[in-house]
Amino acid sequence: MNPAQKALWYIESHLAAPLTLDEIAGVSGVSRFHLVRAFGAATGLSVMRYVRARRLSKAARALAAGAPDILSLALDADYGSHEAFTRAFRDHFGVTPEAVRAATCLDRLRLQEPIVMNSTPLDHLKAPRFETSKPLLVAGISERCTHENGGAGIPNQWQQFHHSVDHIPGRIGKVSYGVCCNGDDAGNFDYIAGVEVADFSDLARIFPGADSRTKICGVHSLRTHLDHSPHRQHDLESLVAGIRIQGR
Repeated sequence: MNPAQKALWYIESHLAAPLTLDEIAGVSGVSRFHLVRAFGAATGLSVMRYVRARRLSKAARALAAGAPDILSLALDADYGSHEAFTRAFRDHFGVTPEAVRAATCLDRLRLQEPIVMNSTPLDHLKAPRFETSKPLLVAGISERCTHENGGAGIPNQWQQFHHSVDHIPGRIGKVSYGVCCNGDDAGNFDYIAGVEVADFSDLARIFPGADSRTKICGVHSLRTHLDHSPHRQHDLESLVAGIRIQGR
């Protein structure tokens, strides 16, 4: 199974238990950043958004069947109180749990059904290779990827980057890097399209009018996912607090 399939299997098998993004990524065998992108590309949803939608859909079915104790449903869905559950339920479905129980009907609710993915193996795909990189400095263009946009802007981000890469001073080598950092449990993270540089001293002079998308970062201890594309674009996935970001 690929990482998204492993994540789906684990979520469905542990829907009634507490779940975190780090835990699901660990079972899937990849970093949280890699899982966010793989899961979003495969399902169109963020990992934790899918978890919440599945739990709320399960609770909605129980309510329509006449479940008498809403607090028990709230606790089963990993909400700490009746109020928190009601707020999340109303935000998701547009109605209160009490209204669904009184109506005994789910026709107007958009329930999240379990996602079943094709498990046919793709023999032509090579397994990703991970290495521990030396410390390096990366300069490039950054965008915030959220569970709403699913990283849809990354291709355009690289297009903008390729127009400006020749003007980045102090560039080292010909390899481009995609840096994933500053992630949270909601599946949001910063993605930087950049190149290794010797230092940051000339960046402000070369890019005096740079907007908030232009970032510089220092990357220290990290793991490197090396793809096999002819462009030699590498994905850098940070470890702990290994990346320092500063906007200009």
